[in-house]
Amino acid sequence: MALVTSKEMLLKAKKEGYAVGAFNANNMECIQAVIETAEEEKAPVILQVSQGAIKYAGLEMAVSMVKIMAEAVSVPVVLHLDHGTSFEQNVRCLRAGFTSLMYDGSLEPLEKNVEITSKVVEIAHTIGIPVEAELGRVTGTEDKLTPEQVEALKTDPLQAKEFVERTKCDSLAVAVGSIHRMRTREAELDILRLKRIRELVDIPLVLHGSSGVALDSIKEGIAARLCKVNVATQVSMAFLRGIRKGLEKMPEEFDFRKIVIMGKNEVKEVVREYMRVFGCCGKADIRGTTIISVGKVAGAE
Repeated sequence: MALVTSKEMLLKAKKEGYAVGAFNANNMECIQAVIETAEEEKAPVILQVSQGAIKYAGLEMAVSMVKIMAEAVSVPVVLHLDHGTSFEQNVRCLRAGFTSLMYDGSLEPLEKNVEITSKVVEIAHTIGIPVEAELGRVTGTEDKLTPEQVEALKTDPLQAKEFVERTKCDSLAVAVGSIHRMRTREAELDILRLKRIRELVDIPLVLHGSSGVALDSIKEGIAARLCKVNVATQVSMAFLRGIRKGLEKMPEEFDFRKIVIMGKNEVKEVVREYMRVFGCCGKADIRGTTIISVGKVAGAE
């Protein structure tokens, strides 16, 4: 089917108490793996294009691959901008046909974050495209921060309430204990903080950096109404793990496709595991979902 927006998808997840998986669209095989698994599991799914993917594949190529593959399945697929770093980039992605945007102003002062998020929301909402924002800062393993420093960067619940009211964003990425680019599932979410944010903020909440979070802690977070959970590092690790297995099994093989497909199959199993943890399997009911049926969003030029 054609690409859909994330708004109704996430509101449905919030109402019914599950989360939608958001997986990074870094190459053809990973996109195939995610969408094929979503079809097999009858799960709604979000494909995210990051800064790295845009640099690697080019914006138009990334959009085209997701769009073509989404049209071949029956489940709803969202094309989402992951960690958009500027107003201009969000506009480019809007014009290119993204059905969900994100402005990440977590490194900016609060007022600057509010200002740019509000501008992105204003332009996107004119054509019905939802916007994810971020408040607090989800750190990365490369930051090498102390536990005290990570704690200080977590999302403040009262500030989140004010931020959402001022920006009118559709979903909010929160910092509640996850860390980007963790390779082992050891992090535990700050569930009490998450529940406090949920008491004050009524829009869907998003978890970034979930590859390093213990699966039971993710389940607790979903019970506390996380509605979108991002997975990138575990997908990349699975792809490389499959390729290594292929090279070990077929060291003399010259047809690289026979090796790469093993990476794809490894990704499918990781995606399937996460979808079942998230509780989104069998939730691919698209009634009430806004469908974007053209290559580029009408009116975005």
